[in-house]
Amino acid sequence: MKNRFQDLTSIDFYQNRKQVKWLVVFVSLVIGVGSIWYTNRLVEELRERERRQIELLSSALEYASTTTDNLTFINKEIIQQNYSIPIIMVDASGDPFEYRNISFKKNADAKDSTKTLLSELEEMKAEYEPIKLSEADIRVFYRNSELLTNLKYYPYIQLGVILIFGVLAYTLFNQSKIAEQNRVWAGLTKETAHQLGTPIASLMAWIDYLRNSPVWEENKEIITEMDKDVVKLRMVTERFSSIGSKPVIQAENLYKSIEETINYLRPRISTKVDLQIQTDAQDLEAMINKPLFEWVIENICKNAVDAMKGKGKITIEILQDSDKFVLVDIKDTGKGIEKKNFKRVFNPGYSTRQRGWGLGLTLAKRIIESYHGGRIFVRSSELEQGTTFRIVLHSTLEGAEQFVTEGILEY
Repeated sequence: MKNRFQDLTSIDFYQNRKQVKWLVVFVSLVIGVGSIWYTNRLVEELRERERRQIELLSSALEYASTTTDNLTFINKEIIQQNYSIPIIMVDASGDPFEYRNISFKKNADAKDSTKTLLSELEEMKAEYEPIKLSEADIRVFYRNSELLTNLKYYPYIQLGVILIFGVLAYTLFNQSKIAEQNRVWAGLTKETAHQLGTPIASLMAWIDYLRNSPVWEENKEIITEMDKDVVKLRMVTERFSSIGSKPVIQAENLYKSIEETINYLRPRISTKVDLQIQTDAQDLEAMINKPLFEWVIENICKNAVDAMKGKGKITIEILQDSDKFVLVDIKDTGKGIEKKNFKRVFNPGYSTRQRGWGLGLTLAKRIIESYHGGRIFVRSSELEQGTTFRIVLHSTLEGAEQFVTEGILEY
């Protein structure tokens, strides 16, 4: 029993949430169909019971028309006990002469009452066959009572209310979950930045010491590269500090920002990877936070290097889409992504590497969409051919701010 419980608790519901959602939908449908079936069964039973009541009423009326015995009992205990089923009795010529449980308009005159009665009669004719009295040329028309009608639509109303409540609960839960994730992200990144601060300051001091020491001339190149890495660490710390707080978005030269990132990456990745930037407008600007945007480019390029197993080509193309948008396409020649995983690659924890955390693309999506008001998605991918990621950025600050506040991206 304990092992079964451990197996159950070890299921990764987050990674399999799509299957869990379908399971919930299936169970909900089973419950809904079962509820409708059961209610319809009750409706059929009540409908049959009401028909028997009308038949009994008709028999009582027929009996009352042929005898004078116990008329008081028949009238009081059978005929007058119908408080719910609407009925209309018509004579041989088809004119109504008696009715019960018919609703008329308030303060209606004789003409309006007759009109209402004839309208009800037409509905009854369409709903059920009349019951004929054999001795007298009289027909009894009837329809379902209000109780039966309400019961017929009750499961649909019930399911509608449950659906509305479920959507509301899901929305509130989802918003609460997002808010909690935001707090976790902000807390984790700020704490990381805080923890990195002390060793980075120490490394900067050591590099200054080495520059002024006798070993500087012999190890100038090494110490210079170490200094670049320390500067990069400082930039990473700034990036972490920016997560969870509103970053400064301003117009930046997109080509120069990407070029700086590529120049830093080239000596730190495989020499068999060819990194290129293509654009017809090197002066093109977009509304970005430079440290965070460079982080996105770095994460996507590193993922591309892993997908190519350290050998291949990465092409970054910068395009002017319109007066509103600037596009950045990052194409690799890696193993590609299955179409069903185009959206999943941005989920936390999704990784094709054994030791991968699956946070790089999640962080990229958060930075582009939450902080820049843009979009990032898999534009195209073919297995064993490569993948193209597209980043959509705003050309104006107003466009970025509108998306962040209103969630509108007209692209």
